[in-house]
Amino acid sequence: PATAAVTPGLATSPAPSRLPAPSPSPLVATGISVDAIFGQGPDLSKIRTARKVTLVVTGDVIPARNTNEQMLRRNNFHWPFEATSDYLHSGDIEFINLEAPLFSTCKASPTGMSFCGDPRFIDGLVYAGVSVANLSNNHLTNFGPVGTNSTEKLLTDHQIQPSGLGLIARLTVKGVRFAFLGFNGVGTAVPRAEMQREIALARPTADVVVVQFHWGKEYVLTPQSTNDAIAPDDPREIGHLAIDDGADLVIGNHPHAVQGVETYKGKLITYAHGNFVFDQMWTPDPGQEDPRNGVVGKYTFVDGKLAAVEYKPTRIYEYGQPRFLAGPYADYVLGLMKTSSQLIAAGTTESPPSPPVPAPQ
Repeated sequence: PATAAVTPGLATSPAPSRLPAPSPSPLVATGISVDAIFGQGPDLSKIRTARKVTLVVTGDVIPARNTNEQMLRRNNFHWPFEATSDYLHSGDIEFINLEAPLFSTCKASPTGMSFCGDPRFIDGLVYAGVSVANLSNNHLTNFGPVGTNSTEKLLTDHQIQPSGLGLIARLTVKGVRFAFLGFNGVGTAVPRAEMQREIALARPTADVVVVQFHWGKEYVLTPQSTNDAIAPDDPREIGHLAIDDGADLVIGNHPHAVQGVETYKGKLITYAHGNFVFDQMWTPDPGQEDPRNGVVGKYTFVDGKLAAVEYKPTRIYEYGQPRFLAGPYADYVLGLMKTSSQLIAAGTTESPPSPPVPAPQ
């Protein structure tokens, strides 16, 4: 079992009840080579469970706007996770990006770009089995200290560790010490000196340092800067710097699109898991990626080293509930990840012609 360490007053989440969820065949990887990630995965079945630790990572979780109203109308704050809960609980640790503050005076609205959510959404996070929530993004601080402080207290009171905003979450699972950090690069530049300082602070007492970034241009297949103040940093440059500074695994979010992965100095950089819980259900314009799609990543460590990766594709329904995909459309989403990874390896942002899009199943 996971145990909290270092950060006072924090612990891992309890084991809530679970609902069954569909389980399409995952894409499995061996080691951390891109070719292996999109090929035949390793057989870890003969490795003792005591040596394996699995980390489940979602895309953006934004309990605001229509998603918040859907939960209020149903009076059910578990609802966004009911189709995926079983798989979310299959890991030893679950790491999300929480992109809306939760506080009692949040005014429900289906529109707007200042995001907030009902504090009862914390029950959904507990139900989903969340262990760590990254808070470093461009919306968690939309309502200033009132929203931020309320969110941090709700999380810690419910045994979910916050990371980012200067906080380092620490968990020990089966003797492997994990540290989780987060940094925002949307509406601001990633603070490079602070990134180096925090990774150096986490490194001596962690076997695995996981760093999540909020970065990059929206609705595109490959990691890119916006070349302006909106997302000024090149995600590839920042991801490489994080590895140089001592990170073991880099997690990317924000583009509202599924993007590929890259290996650098033997470590894995993931650029975007897409949306997970959110209300973006519009049809994309030509040249844009579909914001309804996402992936849930499972990262398996053996003896503290990343040994396997699998991705399960999801799609948003009813303005806030992700459901697992299967069949040709699931293959299509994973194919986008593979294509993006190939483009990243080639050092280009030019997207090839879009393949035919099958109907979601």
